[in-house]
Parts: sequence; C-alpha cells; structure tokens
Amino acid sequence: MEEALERIARLDPELCAFIEVWGEAAAAQETSPGLPLAGLPFGVKGPSGIRSYSARRLIAAGAVPVGSTAVPGPGTYWQTWGLGAHGRTVNPWRPDRTPGGSSAGSAVAVAAGMVDLATGSDGAGSVRIPAAWCGVFGLKTTNGLLPSPDRTGLASAGVMTRTAADARAYLACVLDGYAEVPLRFPLRARWSPDLGFARTEPEVESVTLAAVERLVSAGVVRLDERPFALLDPKDAWQAVRRGEPSAGSAPRAENDRRLGALFAQAQLLLTPATPNRPHGHEGPGELYSTALTWAFNLSGHPAASIPAGFTSDGCPVGLQLVAARDADVSLLEMAVAMERHTIMVRP
Repeated sequence: MEEALERIARLDPELCAFIEVWGEAAAAQETSPGLPLAGLPFGVKGPSGIRSYSARRLIAAGAVPVGSTAVPGPGTYWQTWGLGAHGRTVNPWRPDRTPGGSSAGSAVAVAAGMVDLATGSDGAGSVRIPAAWCGVFGLKTTNGLLPSPDRTGLASAGVMTRTAADARAYLACVLDGYAEVPLRFPLRARWSPDLGFARTEPEVESVTLAAVERLVSAGVVRLDERPFALLDPKDAWQAVRRGEPSAGSAPRAENDRRLGALFAQAQLLLTPATPNRPHGHEGPGELYSTALTWAFNLSGHPAASIPAGFTSDGCPVGLQLVAARDADVSLLEMAVAMERHTIMVRP
C-alpha cells in the first residue's frame, strides 16, 4: 500500500490518472489476512466506481480502493480521453497521445504501476481500447454476466491488469462458481484484420498479424484460414444507445448468426483491438476507434485485449480475443497462454 500511494503521489501530477486519491483511508484500512485479496490496492473507474458490483466484491475479498480513476470530462463528444484532478490524462508511452477511454485513468494507473488492478466498464470498447493503447491486459465480461447500471445492455463490467494472469484474482472474486478451465492446444481460431469493414492502419495490422503468427509458430493457435466478416455494427449500436433497438435489429441478428456459426467451429476470433494507434489530445477526427470492438457489445460476447507490440512511433498495439458467450474463464486462460508469446518489443 505504501508503495502504491508513493507512486501515485510521484507520477499522477504528470499522468493525471486519478480524479481522487483516498490515501489516508487506504493506509488506515485493516483487512483480515485470511481474505484472498487482503491489502491489495486497486483503482475504481470514475466518481461512481466505488459503488459498482465489482468494486464491492473486491472489497469483500480484502482489496483496498485507493482512488477513483479518470474518465472523459466535459467539453468533448469523444470518449477516448480522461480528465484527472491534475488535468488531462496522458498516455504513459507517448504523453502527446491519448490513453484511450472511457476507462482512461484505470489503464494509465495500471500501466504506470500505480496499482496492479483497476476496474472498468465497457459499452463500446471502453476497457479494451485503453488497455490496447496503454499496453496492458483488459477484459470485457459477457454482457449480463455481472450486474451493470446500463439499461441498454451494451455495457458490461471489466478489469485492467498488467498481465492476463493478474486478472485471475479479479474474476475469481466477482464471478460466483469460478473454476479454472483446462485447455487443449492448439486453440482453434479465426483471424480478421478488419471484420470486413474497418479501415485498419497497415502498421497496426502488421503488428497484430505478427503476434498471431508467433502464436501459430509456438503451437498455441491453429488458424482457420477462411476470411471472416461481420456487418458494420455502427448504426445498430447507435440505435440501441438511443433506445431504439428495433432500428438496428436486422444487422444485429445477422452478426449474431455469423458469430454463432464461427464459435460452433472455433474457440477464438482474433482481431486488432483498434483499427488505429492512439490519436492526439485534439481528438480522433473522423476515425472510429470502436470499429473493431463495439460489435461484441451488441452481441454480448466476452472479449479481451492483450499487448501485441508497438508501432514504429512507440505506440502500443493490442490484439483482441473474442470467445463464445459465457466462456469468460476459458477466455482468460487462453489469454494467459497466449500472452507469453506476444511479448512487446519497443522500437
């Protein structure tokens, strides 16, 4: 706890990952040494994060919240940034770039080693995008698996940790009946650089494809070489967010059909987590960083981002893993196995 609070005090004025830090309360917190997460410092997403189901379960397991992490502030319509107590949240790898969002501060706090774990929520990619752009692990759970205040059903609870293995403690505490699932290798997987519609940057595609090829070479993954495509979910997602789900029901149903057919034969769908690298603080322009993530908020499938490498200008890139609905534990174990072979090498 002392180390976490010292790092927050030293690093946060520059990185701006936290809205509030509860240093005195955290330092004074007493927990039973018999609890599974006794004394573990963690961050909670946003001003209301302490009331979330995940935070309450972590506290019950002995973990200690040290502060609320930055989320998008007023004055912008995009959600790929954060506003902390000291100013705008910056990417710890490239301060001139955004960390992603909306779980911006959570990703930065983990990436900078201020906490080992931070909660998030993901309604369009809000865990996976900042995890990818900050070079950490991020998990979006199956929609509806854990309680969520989002009435549209798009958002689900998530977590960010330094490695996929570190997320086991989170899932074990928030998920009733958690039990590790044995895996048989190679994992059956499909690869898509763009899901048939996204304008993925060539270098982002190259970095993620190289990570996939390392997994194939290591015998972790066996690829089905057939291309895979979905219908662009943009209009359907926006219709659901507006409270008009029937307006996007046809493309949503077709994507559900295609995903159902895929997961009847494969264990994983692999894509870049984002089609682009982190943009500057002035905003994304016409780019949709959510292009490869929000389809799975509509479909409800669990999805994760693991570090895959760097672009030539020093920006982290994430590889997205998507699994069948309710296969959250299996997905996490797949990520643990795969992450050993997707080692990030900074140029």
